[in-house]
Amino acid sequence: MPIIEMVMPKMGESVMEGTILKWLKKVGDKIEQDEPVLEVATDKVDTEIPATHAGILTQILAQEGEVIAIGKIIATIDTQTNGQTTTIVSPTLATEKIDTQNLAQIEQTIANAMQIESGTQNDTKLADNNRFYSPLVMNIAKQEKISMTELASIQGTGQENRVTKNDIFAYIKNRGSHSTHIAPAQITPTETKPAQKITPTPTQTQTSAVGVSYSGAADIIEMDRMRKMIAQRMVESKQTSPHVTTFIEVDVTNIVLWRNKIKDSFKKREGENITFTPIFIEAIAKALRDFPLVNSSVEGDKIIVKKDINIGMAAALPSGNLIVPVIKNADQMNLLGLTKKVNDLAGRARANKLQPDELSGGTYSMSNIGSFGNEMGTPIIMQPQVAILAFGAIKKKPAVIETPTGDMIAIRHLMFISHSYDHRIIDGALGGSFGRKVADYLEAFDINREI
Repeated sequence: MPIIEMVMPKMGESVMEGTILKWLKKVGDKIEQDEPVLEVATDKVDTEIPATHAGILTQILAQEGEVIAIGKIIATIDTQTNGQTTTIVSPTLATEKIDTQNLAQIEQTIANAMQIESGTQNDTKLADNNRFYSPLVMNIAKQEKISMTELASIQGTGQENRVTKNDIFAYIKNRGSHSTHIAPAQITPTETKPAQKITPTPTQTQTSAVGVSYSGAADIIEMDRMRKMIAQRMVESKQTSPHVTTFIEVDVTNIVLWRNKIKDSFKKREGENITFTPIFIEAIAKALRDFPLVNSSVEGDKIIVKKDINIGMAAALPSGNLIVPVIKNADQMNLLGLTKKVNDLAGRARANKLQPDELSGGTYSMSNIGSFGNEMGTPIIMQPQVAILAFGAIKKKPAVIETPTGDMIAIRHLMFISHSYDHRIIDGALGGSFGRKVADYLEAFDINREI
């Protein structure tokens, strides 16, 4: 019988495993090729996994809530078309099933696992035994104060005996209630530094704080997995980068008039809308070529200047959460290509159809807060990037304009842009000049431009 094994697919750089959220099909169901079969969550995104072949789903080998390594078999498909299927087999896995309490602990730790900086996103190997550790495992080990020697002693159940999230969580669970403290016996004789009093950081204090009671009327809302990740990443960004924000008022009258002139014909010709977002992204891409240091990241005492210009655009989901799909090589696209890409990513973001690769690799980000009626704001940098630009609402205002016959007051379409940057490497002159350059490109927009 032609039985096809369906495996957990690779879902982006540094993603080594995923959590089964929900099976959309049950054993015995007929499925078509590329039809969604299950939903999987990684530390980057929730996504649907399509069937690799058409046929009958004969076995489900991974249950909802289980964490499965990339490449491991999760189901089997009978590709015969006669409708006959094998007997339903109880699902089993080589790894031990985790209980509900341990699963909750995993979900919490996944939510706390931060997006690794690009320098640490590469596979990590221990020098003395050449053993592989994924970036997520290394990040969890760092959070739990597990040394490399201690990490090397953990038995791995992943591919090629790799240590998975399940392995390290099981080790932490059995480590004891005092596992996060280094015992005196572990200190080697060469360590002569005197003991220092450790003062908890505000984040540590908040993490260990007990629940707060409230006597008045209130609703208690449990954060979902994505909201926990967003919260942790925003706190981490503010702790990592000293944020400075500058504001510039931009005259976008030409852009508004041009869009009003061509939007109906564009919709009729292309079957979709043209918004201001691709025009903003085009201006950012041009300015990043002029100021390449803004398109960088910081790793220790080194500045990594990126050659690729990959611009993330923050998008609000119906759930209220925020997601940032990335437009790769935005500087190589024309305005039509940017419009198509923006509409595609925004539509699939709202439908939860984005792939993990479409959320990674960003080198600079922008947010259109004007779509919510906000005039200006102080956006938070997406680590490990060093800057982000927010576009405010476009409003008609009286403004002084220069003409060959003298100054005059006219009604113009004005907008504030807010540029937040990492003051470790971007000083006020560079941060302000970059924002001004974006404004210059927007104000010089050709009202007779073809698209």
